[in-house]
Amino acid sequence: MDRVTAFAARWRRVSVKVLSAPAEAVLLAVTAVTLSAGGIAWISGAGSLADLLWGLGATAAVVPAVGWVLTSLRHGDVGVDLVAVLALGGTLAVGEYLAGALIALMLATGRTIETAARRRASHDLRALLERAPRSARLRTATGVRVVPSAEIRTADLLVVGPGEVVPVDGRVESTVAVLDESALTGEPLHAERARGDSVRSGVVNVGGAFELRATAAERDSTYAGIVRLAQEAGAESAPVVRLADRYAAWFLPLTLATAGLAWLVSGSAVRAVAVLVVATPCPLLLAAPVAIVSGLSRASRRGVVVRDGGALENLGRARTLLLDKTGTLTAGRPRVLDVIAAPGRKPAEVLRLAASLDQYSPHVLARAIVDTAHRRELSLSVPSEVSEEPGRGAVGTVDGHRVTVGRVAASDTRPPWGRAVDNRALLDGAAVAWLTVDGQLAGAVLLRDPVRSDAPRTLRHLRAAGIERLLMLTGDRAEPAREVATVLGLDDVRAELTPADKVAAVRAERARAVTVMVGDGVNDAPALAAADIGVAMGAHGSTASSEAADIVLTTDRVDRLADAVSIAVRARRIAVQSALGGMLMSLAAMTAAAFGLLPPAAGALLQEGIDVAVILNALRALGADRAARPTLTPATEALVRRFAAEHDDLQDVLDAVRDAADRVSESPGPEALAAVEEVHRLLTERLLPHESAEEHELYPALAPALGGPEATATMSRAHTEIARLSRRIATHLDLSHADGGLVPGQLDDLRSCLYGLNTVLRLHFTQEEENYFSLAASPPDGVRGGS
Repeated sequence: MDRVTAFAARWRRVSVKVLSAPAEAVLLAVTAVTLSAGGIAWISGAGSLADLLWGLGATAAVVPAVGWVLTSLRHGDVGVDLVAVLALGGTLAVGEYLAGALIALMLATGRTIETAARRRASHDLRALLERAPRSARLRTATGVRVVPSAEIRTADLLVVGPGEVVPVDGRVESTVAVLDESALTGEPLHAERARGDSVRSGVVNVGGAFELRATAAERDSTYAGIVRLAQEAGAESAPVVRLADRYAAWFLPLTLATAGLAWLVSGSAVRAVAVLVVATPCPLLLAAPVAIVSGLSRASRRGVVVRDGGALENLGRARTLLLDKTGTLTAGRPRVLDVIAAPGRKPAEVLRLAASLDQYSPHVLARAIVDTAHRRELSLSVPSEVSEEPGRGAVGTVDGHRVTVGRVAASDTRPPWGRAVDNRALLDGAAVAWLTVDGQLAGAVLLRDPVRSDAPRTLRHLRAAGIERLLMLTGDRAEPAREVATVLGLDDVRAELTPADKVAAVRAERARAVTVMVGDGVNDAPALAAADIGVAMGAHGSTASSEAADIVLTTDRVDRLADAVSIAVRARRIAVQSALGGMLMSLAAMTAAAFGLLPPAAGALLQEGIDVAVILNALRALGADRAARPTLTPATEALVRRFAAEHDDLQDVLDAVRDAADRVSESPGPEALAAVEEVHRLLTERLLPHESAEEHELYPALAPALGGPEATATMSRAHTEIARLSRRIATHLDLSHADGGLVPGQLDDLRSCLYGLNTVLRLHFTQEEENYFSLAASPPDGVRGGS
């Protein structure tokens, strides 16, 4: 007995030393040691010592288990650990010390696994918080000094060294900055920002040191807003977790009733204890929050920051999706749709003159024209005597000619080709920048905010994920809104809405189903707040929309929304599956125990396995869904970028085809023949080699990611049609050379070939950009929707 007393004294001293360690780790160590030591004692023939050790292990688990029960009750939860306390007490009361030690080990193991699971599942969210910059290097008149990032003010000049995190939003003041934006966008490729380009806080400088002019204080910067969202991330308020608590509300009385009935019928208290042992669900009902937090973690890796577990769980139940148009379904900035040249001029020359003059204009349409000219590698001239009249356009001298770019009065007389431009602009919902040279209309540039190249694929994936109703809400005019809605196959479109109108539309849809609203502008913030789940396009969206949203897409890609919905649906399914599956297995074990088929010790081992299994199942939410969009290898992605760049380079070929068709239609003379000959040259030297390279290089590389060569079969058929029309045009040229010019008998077919080729090429380019180029980790430069 003295030895037992001495052992107990030593046990108390050890217990005091380990109190400062985490409760789960301490409990796991104590229960494992006592169970093992008791087993050794039992094998050695010291049965009393074995029972004492096992009893100490069970007793050690009672205190923290009671604490967990009280904590749950204080939070208004049922306290599912109450079953564990009753089971431990029951084993001690009936002398089933081995079963008690096994329950204690099960409880400790389950808690430890659950804690580790939460830590792993929330790793990416914690990393987001931990890497928030704390200081910055401020350049002053006397040098560079380190200051807390909270002291940075707008217009301060900062120095960002290699490997440092950009502390605030700003503008590059050096020649170039090379940045790793993966923390915000989830995309691994480095981005280059030239002098004057905007840079968001939170990105990492992976190049040389550069200077940054602050455009916002720390609290108003991008990363600070994301951190505020991430700090609120958690699974405690998720409806699915409350559902698990409701399961516990009936599971606990059912357990007690089953145990009582087994005792009453059999007269054996051991059976009642066995029922309580297998019903111990300590980590079982925590599998739901593990799955939700795992979903939050996976979403953060895809560039999606979710405010809390409730938002993720609601997203998994959503059936209606409302989308703003500008900046959400479209790129949010205009792009050149087409260039029309007056008779006697070429589209490339029209674009070059317009871009030369617009180089000094801050207008958004002017920037689009200049950017397009740069992408097509046109040599721009330096204009002089430039002036700009708001609402009319720019005027200046280019290459000795008086040039204007912008609007022309509606009363001005339009030539036939000019009236055709007006008609096309109306049909396409495009803006027109007219070019005049020395007072004469010389051409026109049509511009339109294009549909995002990733939008069609995104909407298909959203429907596959369970979204049943897709609507557009926009303040834009009805014509362009309907055009976008038709292209994307939306269920409805509501145009010319005010912010109040959008809120009313959101509330009407919420009355029918769980509703998601997606937007990016200040005017979208009220609608985002009114929806069940508000999603903000945070990369270029307003701070107001991000603050009002439950979910923020940190990259300028709408397909991340489809990723977020798929992740949410999967996380919710796994959460419910884990909770219900574990409980069903426990109920089966309880039945067996009630009939005396499962003794307490064996039941404890079985319940241990059940608890570990459901938590591991919940962790599956961290993994990738097999139905996720295809992932390209680095080599294939490089090919995608190469051919996307070639698409931009070939836009002048498409313009030339359309121009030649117009010339053949209007005046089939020598000028029209010369235009057709130029088209034939462009097709032979540039377009057909591009199509051949796609067929033999790009498509075979894409096939594995897309599921096989059949996925590109329709695109290959388009290549065949392009080659057929090109050969037909060449045959017409051979006939014209033999006959001394274009003859009436061939005009209809030649015109049909040219217009048909133009249509096929534009459709083919758009399909490739939407179906293939949008698979790149980030949209290739210039590819923001079809022409």
